[in-house]
Amino acid sequence: MVNKERMVNEFIELVKTDSLSLQEKKMARLLKKKLEEMGLSVFDDGAGIKLGGNTGNLICNVEGTKKVPPILLMAHMDTVIPGIGKKPIVEGNIIKTDGTTILGGDDTAGIECIMEVLKVLKENKIEHGDIQVVFTIGEEKGLLGAKNLDYSKIYAKYGFVLDDGGDIGEVAVTAPSQNKIDVRVKGKAAHAGVEPEKGISAIKIASSAISEMTLGRIDDETTANIGIINGGQATNIVCDLVEIKAEARSRNQDKLNRQTAHMKECFDKAAIKYGGAVEFVSSLEYPSFNISSEDRIMTILERAANTCGLTFKPVPTGGGSDTNIINGKGIQAVDISVGMENVHSVNEQINIDNLVKAAEFLLAIIESIDN
Repeated sequence: MVNKERMVNEFIELVKTDSLSLQEKKMARLLKKKLEEMGLSVFDDGAGIKLGGNTGNLICNVEGTKKVPPILLMAHMDTVIPGIGKKPIVEGNIIKTDGTTILGGDDTAGIECIMEVLKVLKENKIEHGDIQVVFTIGEEKGLLGAKNLDYSKIYAKYGFVLDDGGDIGEVAVTAPSQNKIDVRVKGKAAHAGVEPEKGISAIKIASSAISEMTLGRIDDETTANIGIINGGQATNIVCDLVEIKAEARSRNQDKLNRQTAHMKECFDKAAIKYGGAVEFVSSLEYPSFNISSEDRIMTILERAANTCGLTFKPVPTGGGSDTNIINGKGIQAVDISVGMENVHSVNEQINIDNLVKAAEFLLAIIESIDN
């Protein structure tokens, strides 16, 4: 029932629509128009006003024809850079970039799967329960749209976020918490050529701390990274301030706490050693989630995969997505693969057959919802 040609044409139309984070207005207008043409009502939840963006999250409710638990279908409208003026190229069964920008399949592929399934449900008069569709903003900037979604309007029991790569049938059922870490390393400025001994190098403190840190892959559940370092004014000034942005992630909260404490300890020790000071601030960026094999949503997914002839493969992920936020709000949710490849790069591409299979899987999921 999924229309391959229609999916390809609409996917390309959506990909060509510029939609950087917090600049998703063009995409939101286009999607709103398309949903309204299906006879659906759509509204902006106002999250963009809070976030300084030019549109909010879109929420669309599709009234069900049978009494089963309501579900949430979710994808994000924003893309990363370079994402202006995207020119998708179709080569055989592949849609790819022209090599100058990303493709934007992350997450236009998820959006397109949802749009196609809504058309199929209507055209074929397929019975289904209430469906809530949410297209979020600012996902790539820290899940901002999902964090600021108007949850007073959301009543779904299960959530299906379409924002993952891998084989169709792969579903992320567990993901880590992330601590966002901001560090200010303070030294003392001095003339680097005349009296360097009167200075305290913040760069030396920071480099000493980082050299003692365990970073990268800590274990199969835990990672940590120093992402951004800024400091210094000139080569003839002993640097008195370094600002660092880092992160730690783990699917195990105790491990996350230990890794974060370890990173802080390294900074503190280095500051004491060289006579400087450190301000270390850690905040939770998003919570972890873990769907049990015994949970009802897993039965729904397995049944749907069997219907489509897919292999259902529940997998862990090291990434964060809107799924983390949705679970944290009490809606049991998973992140479903839509077949995106090489995302966040100018080599991004998607296999057309995988895009179609992802839509078929989503359709089967909707038909598998029961009491």
